[in-house]
Amino acid sequence: MARKCEVTGKRPLVGYNVSHAHNKTKKRQLPNLQKKRIFVPELGRSVRIRVSTSALRSIDKVGLVPFLRKNGMTLRDVT
Repeated sequence: MARKCEVTGKRPLVGYNVSHAHNKTKKRQLPNLQKKRIFVPELGRSVRIRVSTSALRSIDKVGLVPFLRKNGMTLRDVT
């Protein structure tokens, strides 16, 4: 399973650790992904999704279905 948020599409970033001597070593910055079970009142059941914590905060504010609708997605796209 790829390290990708199912809702926002966040993926790992690639960059460099730069030492004082300006030696560069590659590093990956992984998104903070959590497996969550979110209750969807429109369906009357819970849905399991792998979501980043920033997306989870937005979902807590407005709800899963309105958040998906705002981003042009449906529940079928994330399940």
